[in-house]
Amino acid sequence: MSALTGEWERALHEEFSKEYYKNLFFFIRKQYSETIVYPKADEIFTAFHLTPLEKVKVVILGQDPYHNEGQAHGLCFSVKPQVAIPPSLENIYKELHDDLGCKIPSHGCLTSWAKQGVLLLNTVLTVQAHKPMSHRGVGWEEFTDAAIAKLNTQDRPIVFILWGKPAQEKAKMLTNPKHLVLKAPHPSPLSAYRGFFGSKPFSQTNDFLIKNGEAPIQWEIPEKIENEF
Repeated sequence: MSALTGEWERALHEEFSKEYYKNLFFFIRKQYSETIVYPKADEIFTAFHLTPLEKVKVVILGQDPYHNEGQAHGLCFSVKPQVAIPPSLENIYKELHDDLGCKIPSHGCLTSWAKQGVLLLNTVLTVQAHKPMSHRGVGWEEFTDAAIAKLNTQDRPIVFILWGKPAQEKAKMLTNPKHLVLKAPHPSPLSAYRGFFGSKPFSQTNDFLIKNGEAPIQWEIPEKIENEF
């Protein structure tokens, strides 16, 4: 696994010496040596690398990475430019268009969001190929909870976008009155029509950031993505 750097490393360094993380590290290393795991080992912490702690304005919580070949690259809901757009992301784009009128891009790469301060964090950071939630309960949740706890203590306005029940369970950790918590059903085709569509998370986020003196997020995804892969 690639190491954390900067403020994230300083904020979470105590986790690395805890027993759960040692067990997690050896489990994940063994998994990568014996089977196919996504994302690539050097992309596990992509969300933290692209969105430093001090730059976080928005947090979108996912569950675990995409489990099919070539999809996951360390950002929740995002896929690399050449990969077909997954159904949940298609619905996110539909809501983005309906909410802000943004053009729907031809690809599913969300790095432009991450670089503006949108932390695209899965609560579980790895998955065995073709086995969704296969790395649930091995320690990642404790690690990402520690990251969420650090975000909760930040003395600036942050928007937490919680889609679906697993993400919404984290709301009890978010006690800082400076922050905004937005909840809606998951954008999956199974649940998007139960209230995800029409929830307007993108305009609500920008309204809150502007109200608190922060620059809004440019949510429209550019067609051309910088070559980072």
